[in-house]
Amino acid sequence: MTVRAYMLDVAGLEQEANGPEFARLCAALSSRRQKKIEAFRFQSGKALSLGAGLLLDYGLFQYGLREREVAIAYGADEKPYLRDFPEIHFNLSHSGTLAMAVFADRETGCDVEQVKTPDMRVARRFFAPEEVKVLEEADGEAGRSKFFYRFWTLKESFLKVTGSGLRMPLDEFCIHLGPPVQVGRGGKILDYVFGEFGYPGYRAAVCVEKGGKEAPVIPEPEFLSWEQILSFQNVLNVL
Repeated sequence: MTVRAYMLDVAGLEQEANGPEFARLCAALSSRRQKKIEAFRFQSGKALSLGAGLLLDYGLFQYGLREREVAIAYGADEKPYLRDFPEIHFNLSHSGTLAMAVFADRETGCDVEQVKTPDMRVARRFFAPEEVKVLEEADGEAGRSKFFYRFWTLKESFLKVTGSGLRMPLDEFCIHLGPPVQVGRGGKILDYVFGEFGYPGYRAAVCVEKGGKEAPVIPEPEFLSWEQILSFQNVLNVL
């Protein structure tokens, strides 16, 4: 099994949201993605949505597909999937100035979050008791922030795999940081594998369903530069 993950920093692109380069990049994507981009009120949101679409296009090309050509349907809690290619699973996330995409041959989810000062009231209200205990025993604000965003991204990536969204309360399952990282529910360890990654100012996580098979290796996401994205689009004569 191969898991592929990608990151793209859209910092600065929001200033180009009304410019010709931004428009050309949008035109490379489907009308569906273009509508998502236009729906954002602020330029920062438009830039992130464009970045997510470009990563989806780049990742799908590794399978011989293009974002603008595939049919994307939506399941439980609006989880997207490829209607005509059920063997290819993907997920997208974005926060701050980072966009993220993951691809696998089994159900997968990802989450990236910009690290800020954590609100312990949120943790005490929504996290599992074991997770709250780890946070309360952490060393200072820096320790609490690190563990809060580890838990948050791992939990979000798991929810996105299951497609449960808000239907599964965050305290109904517990992330065990291990190593290895595991997820438990109802006293049982569930059949999922995680990868987690730290960057300056950000935390990210990937979750993949094992499905009773050998656990996949989840690689460090590949950071793509704008030069790579532009070169990719140029080679395909899109721009």
